Amino acid sequence: MTSPADPPDGAGTGGPRLKLLAVTACPTGIAHTYMAAEKLVQAAQALGHEMKVETQGSIGAENVLSDNDVIQADGIIVAADKDVDLSRFAGKRVLSVGVAEGIHHPERLIERVRSAPVHRGDGTGGGAGPTATVGGPGGGGGKQRGVGYKALMNGVSYMIPFVVVGGLLIAVSLALGGHAQPDGGLVIPEGSFWKHVNDIGVIGFTLMIPILSGYIAYAIGDRPALVPGMIGGWIANTGALYGSESGAGFIGAIVTGFLAGYLVVWIKKVEVPRFVRPIMPIIVIPVVATSALGLFFIYVLGKPIAWVFEHLTDWLAGLTGTSAALLGVILGLMIAFDMGGPVNKTAFLFGAGLVSKNPEIMGMCAAAIPVPPLGQGLATLMRRKLFSEQERETGLAALFMGFFGITEGAIPFAAARPARVIPANMVGGAVAGAIAGLAAVTDSVPHGGPIVAVLGAVGGVPMFFIAIAVGAAATALTTVTLMSVGSGTTVGSAASSAPPTTSTPAPVAAGALPVPGVGEVLSGCLTELTVRQRLVADGKEAAIREMAELLAATGKVTNTDALVATALAREALGTTGLGEEIAIPHAKTDAVSAPVVGFARSAEGVEWGAPDGTRARLIFMIAVPEAAAGDVHLRILALLSRRLMDPGFRERLLAAPDTEAIMRVLGEIQ
Repeated sequence: MTSPADPPDGAGTGGPRLKLLAVTACPTGIAHTYMAAEKLVQAAQALGHEMKVETQGSIGAENVLSDNDVIQADGIIVAADKDVDLSRFAGKRVLSVGVAEGIHHPERLIERVRSAPVHRGDGTGGGAGPTATVGGPGGGGGKQRGVGYKALMNGVSYMIPFVVVGGLLIAVSLALGGHAQPDGGLVIPEGSFWKHVNDIGVIGFTLMIPILSGYIAYAIGDRPALVPGMIGGWIANTGALYGSESGAGFIGAIVTGFLAGYLVVWIKKVEVPRFVRPIMPIIVIPVVATSALGLFFIYVLGKPIAWVFEHLTDWLAGLTGTSAALLGVILGLMIAFDMGGPVNKTAFLFGAGLVSKNPEIMGMCAAAIPVPPLGQGLATLMRRKLFSEQERETGLAALFMGFFGITEGAIPFAAARPARVIPANMVGGAVAGAIAGLAAVTDSVPHGGPIVAVLGAVGGVPMFFIAIAVGAAATALTTVTLMSVGSGTTVGSAASSAPPTTSTPAPVAAGALPVPGVGEVLSGCLTELTVRQRLVADGKEAAIREMAELLAATGKVTNTDALVATALAREALGTTGLGEEIAIPHAKTDAVSAPVVGFARSAEGVEWGAPDGTRARLIFMIAVPEAAAGDVHLRILALLSRRLMDPGFRERLLAAPDTEAIMRVLGEIQ
């Protein structure tokens, strides 16, 4: 008698068919999601097995696996480059790989799942956690984001709502409930309605650091890592626990998140008696990991943080006689570095401590304080296409928080891209601090941002605003420059610059009868006007521009340059070259007035950076309006991705002799 985790005897060798399940998912779109799903289904059918695939794309989960499906399954393949909850597959054989493996080696995965480890429901077996990938002979996880990157993004995505809610509530309560004091300060009366709103905002801000840490840990070590991650983040942000006047801030949270996650992964590998296993994920692992991490931070990591805080303060005290511009640069750099961490707090408390004796120092700090959120918010307005929709919304909130001197409004951007955003913040902070120092701007209250000038606490108001504006502009420009250079993909070019040949296409494959009389497909988004038999371009950027000009023939493109820029910005997030000689560049932008799709063939192919190394010969371009797009482009992507996985369909599309024949083949997309 076989266990539920074992496949039927003889399965895959002429015996009973295997009942297999799969989950496919990719982080930046759904094309790869559906391509992997189609490949797995095709491979299973060819091998004589049953296969049901749940796709987790940007339009949500489709073809969702039911409890009954899981009970009857002989194995589960998870081909994903983002977190997938494996807890529902407890007791089943689970093989976790990257989504590219599902596209390129589906038969191999079906063979490997028969001997995959049994997922025990505690993050062990089929994978070490939601993001784990299982390697194997001849194959790995495929090209995908690393576990560290995905864990960091997981923490940032959960943290953003806390930053926005906390920051906006604090700002609104100060604006509507604060009372100006004779010295220029702003105080909310105790017990008032707006004081309670402010308190709620403070709670949101307090929780954002543990949330960041906790969900980084969760992405690495699954549910058992959530508690040690959150508590570790709280400890990191509470300097009093380890003798520091300032907590470690978001940088400390990132450290504790990764430490907690990998500590839990290590503990899971420890062999324990069978009777202990059921309580490992809910009692043993959380308690051991939380205690170990907390004590480690307090007794080991906390000491250097306290030392840094103390010695930075002494060092700054020795600089008070130096050039005002130099001191402003140093204070601005420190304010913008960790946004609430020990370096930031050292500069702020240094300025606050001298506010009555030397208000010029607080003036330098006050000018630098709003620069990170204002600069990042401005960057999302300057180059919207470099940021996700969630980041653009966060950018608007950051602008509001910056006005009220809430530096933490920039933390989501810094946590997501520390190597680009932190230097950009520091450039702007240094510029603002230097200008304020040179202009002898003063601030008579321990706070920063434009709000303190509005309330009359600033001396030298015009230069104060100039310092903030120039600093924010410097941060924004540096941010978009670093993002464009650092994350952009090199525009590929074909090995040959010669124009495509005019060789006669091969005849239509036998037995493949095109759908007759098709004048438009994909609900009218693709027509004969947007079909080009032979693409002239031999490089990616040139191909995207040529495709954009093709779409412009419909009259639905209002700004061709903006459409090209948006499509290239999407390429910077990850290539849309899907392999199998296919590329599907796409853009969601107000540069088009209605959804439109174009198709072109390249005789020699265009280098598109596809995972399988093939050059793109079949190129579709999708453009939909941003304001009213909904999930139109995602559904078009899904339809195309599914159909393009049929080799016969691709052959017919390449062989079609003219535009009319191409349209008949494309009419098969349903």
